[in-house]
Amino acid sequence: MIYQTDINNQRMPHDFDQTLVWSAILLLSLGLVMVYSASIAIAEAGRGTGGYAAHFLVRHGAYLLVGLLAGLIAFQVPMPVWQKYSFHLFLLGVLLLVLVLIPGIGREVNGSRRWLSLLVVNLQPSEFMKLFVVIYAADYTIRKSAYLDSFRKGFFPMLIVMLVIGLLLLREPDFGAFVVITVIAMATLFLGGMNLKLFAGLISFLVAGLLALIWVEPYRMQRIVGFMDPWIDPYGKGYQLSHALIAFGRGEWLGVGLGGSVEKLFYLPEAHTDFLLAVIAEELGFIGVATVVALFAGLVVRAFVIGRQAAMRERHFSALVAQGIGVWLGVQAFINMGVNMGVLPTKGLTLPLMSFGGSSIVANCVALAVLLRVDWENRQLMRGFAV
Repeated sequence: MIYQTDINNQRMPHDFDQTLVWSAILLLSLGLVMVYSASIAIAEAGRGTGGYAAHFLVRHGAYLLVGLLAGLIAFQVPMPVWQKYSFHLFLLGVLLLVLVLIPGIGREVNGSRRWLSLLVVNLQPSEFMKLFVVIYAADYTIRKSAYLDSFRKGFFPMLIVMLVIGLLLLREPDFGAFVVITVIAMATLFLGGMNLKLFAGLISFLVAGLLALIWVEPYRMQRIVGFMDPWIDPYGKGYQLSHALIAFGRGEWLGVGLGGSVEKLFYLPEAHTDFLLAVIAEELGFIGVATVVALFAGLVVRAFVIGRQAAMRERHFSALVAQGIGVWLGVQAFINMGVNMGVLPTKGLTLPLMSFGGSSIVANCVALAVLLRVDWENRQLMRGFAV
C-alpha cells in the first residue's frame, strides 16, 4: 500500500491508484508527442491545414483538454447513478448510431459513414458506444445474475441487443468496433458468472459468425489475403502492412530518433491514427514499443485489481464496470498493436489514449475517470466513509 502524510501527520492511503494514474498520464503524454511527430509532414502538405505543421498537435491537444474536462465531470458521478441510467445511456448510443446512417446527417469519410458533424469537429458514436456497453452489460449481468446458467433467460436478451448494435455498426461499416463491443459484452457476462460450458459454446458460435462476416464481404477477405503475405502485393492489398513492417525493421532496438521516421513521409497511411505504433517503433525502437506495451499492461492489470477490490466489498456493478473498461482498453490496444506488427489483419482501430481522434480520446478519458471513481469509492469504504 502506498501512503501519504495528511495534515495530522498520520499515514493514510492515496486517494487514487498511483500505477493507474501514471500509466494513463504517460500514455496520453507520449501519444501527444508522437501524434505531432507522425503528422508534421501530412499537416504541411494536407488540405484544410493551411500548411501549419502543428495542425494535428493543436487539435489533439484541444481534444485532450476536452477529454480531461469531460473526465473530471464524469468522476463526480457516483457509481449508483451510472447504474441507474445505464439503459438510458445505451439508448442514447443506439440513437446516435442510427443518426449516423441517415443521409444528410451522418458524414462519410473514405467510404465509411461513422461520424456526425458538429460543425468544428466530428463525433464518432461507436467510440462512446463502447463505454455505454461496458456500463449496460455490467448492469444487465447484475440484474440477470440468477439466470446466467440459462441461454434463454440469461444470454438470449443480450444476444438480441448485440445483434441490433452489430447491424448498425456493420451498416457504417465499422467491423472493428463491432468486434471490440462484442468482446466487452461477452467478457462481462463471463466475469459475472456465466456457465463455462454455455460460454464456450457461445464463443464458438461468435467465432463462426465473425468468420462468416469476413467471408461474405470481399474487402474483408482482401485484408485477410494481404495480411497473410503482404509482400505478394506490396503496392496494393499489402501496402499498409508492408510499410508498417518496414518501420518496425528500421527502428531496431533504440530507433532512428524522435522525428526521424521516413515511413511517416507519405509512405505509411494513417501514420498518426491507426499506425501510430509503427512510427513509435521506427523512431523509438523496441524500447519505445516495449514501454507502450508495459504501460497498457499496467493499466489493464490495475483495472482488474480495482474490480476485484470492489467485488470484495460487494460492489458488483462497480467491479464489472472496472473490469469491463480494462477489457475494452486492453483488447483494442492488443488489436491495434497486432495489426501494426502484422500478426492480425488490418482493421481500422486506433491505439487507445494515444492515436489522433477526438471521439476516441474523449471516450477514453471518461472511461478512465469512471475507473478512478470506482477506485476512489473503494478507498473511501476502506476508510469507513460513505460514498
